[in-house]
Amino acid sequence: MIIEPKVRGFICTTAHPLGCEARVIEQINYALQQPKLPKKYKNVLIIGASTGYGLASRIVASIAGANTLGVFFEREAMDKRTASAGWYNTAAFEKYAHQAGLYARSINGDAFSAALKQQVIDCIRQDLNGKVDLIIYSLAAPRRQDANGVVYSSTLKAIDRTFKEKTVDIVTGIVSEVEIAPATEAEIQGTIKVMGGEDWALWIEALIEADVLAPQATSLAYSYIGPEMTYPIYWHGTIGKAKEDLQNTSRDLNDLLAKHCQGRAFISVNKGLVTQASAAIPVVPLYISLLYKIMKEKNTHEGCIEQMWRLFRDHLYSDAPVLDSDNRIRLDDLELCDDVQQRILELWPQIQTDNLEEVTDIVSFRREFYQLFGFAVDSIDYTLDVDINVPIPSIHLETV
Repeated sequence: MIIEPKVRGFICTTAHPLGCEARVIEQINYALQQPKLPKKYKNVLIIGASTGYGLASRIVASIAGANTLGVFFEREAMDKRTASAGWYNTAAFEKYAHQAGLYARSINGDAFSAALKQQVIDCIRQDLNGKVDLIIYSLAAPRRQDANGVVYSSTLKAIDRTFKEKTVDIVTGIVSEVEIAPATEAEIQGTIKVMGGEDWALWIEALIEADVLAPQATSLAYSYIGPEMTYPIYWHGTIGKAKEDLQNTSRDLNDLLAKHCQGRAFISVNKGLVTQASAAIPVVPLYISLLYKIMKEKNTHEGCIEQMWRLFRDHLYSDAPVLDSDNRIRLDDLELCDDVQQRILELWPQIQTDNLEEVTDIVSFRREFYQLFGFAVDSIDYTLDVDINVPIPSIHLETV
């Protein structure tokens, strides 16, 4: 099958298996070229392991010598419909890991469900000597069904005000003004239910009850704050309320893990990058395009794999990670430097459709967006027929 990108809104509905594999290999090669990390963690559980920061975390942990158990909800290829990018990413990762003699197993399903949590616990008992010592929560989902069958959805809205600001269509490059009505209370609470800390806490509580946490186990979740210019739609909006809940949860879990196993829990606030989530948030693609340009000029730009390697090197493998007053690791330190943000404020009013590529790095944003789905990779010949039916080895073995 010859596969072409089909973009609908901020989602590409197709994915290219060879392009996804090439991108995963790029990240693996980067991690392999870095100084070797000590083998501190033995068994790592990554909840949301198939794309973005979760996938990069899994790669770094594996190369540091850890066994990894990845959880995600991805789509396998069917008939003439390609698998999702996360499926192909995981297939590529497991292919490398197994060839390198590393343990890597994946579980595909609804991470919000109690049934999947039990499946993970059973796997830990069966394969990982009954214990995990690092739990990374990197789940991003548009909706969640709770134990009572109620479905909650997340929204991207400001609170108590109509939001107006310039934004960009990443495909056409047209700059326009977006206007979004304020969120209702139901939308705020729904976003907290989906994107807040409740499910992270349910995971840790389930692992504690099952007695599958190793002594001094560590857990962390990923978050984003962003600059003040995006606060109305992000940090002071519905997503910000959810992130605040996640932050409060980290404090509670830190106390819980300390009592249970002398463990710890905290948040890692990461840098703004091109992701499916960031592409969906008004204003943010335009902001990130400008951020990329400035940080590349300063030689401080990092992608997912660079940040996750820095996280592991400087914080997770440290007995005393550097935390701010809210118990957070700040990997967004380079993004929020005063000189970077001042330059963004100076350039922002200048951005128009006709000078977009000159003032910002929208070209890189657009390219990285397509690369999320395995397209726009220089080494791939997209005119060739490819097999879309690529198994994830561990899942394939489970279903034979």
